[in-house]
Amino acid sequence: MIESLNKYGILYCQMVEPRMKMVVEEGDTTHNLKSMRKAFRGTFIVAGGYNRENGTKAVAEYSTDLVAYGRLFLANPDLPKRFQINAPLNKYNRDTFYIPDPVVGYTDYPSL
Repeated sequence: MIESLNKYGILYCQMVEPRMKMVVEEGDTTHNLKSMRKAFRGTFIVAGGYNRENGTKAVAEYSTDLVAYGRLFLANPDLPKRFQINAPLNKYNRDTFYIPDPVVGYTDYPSL
């Protein structure tokens, strides 16, 4: 499926990393998206529970080109700066996701 996207000149593909890792052989765990990354010629973006450390590692090991940080970015409007200086992160409040209140949850997380 991913290889077929290449013939259309798709610029990027964003996929969500499964939270459970597949066990390929005894003691060997692997990310399910690595084979898709190898097959896709455009920019590959992953999401799905990444933090500063494992996101940086995924890029360094060429498992992806970019990492999307949804919940972390929501709770930390200055996430790039926090990653840069290794500052503590605000915890996100799942109870405020997708509610109609224009203030609570999406705009009330503190910056550094």
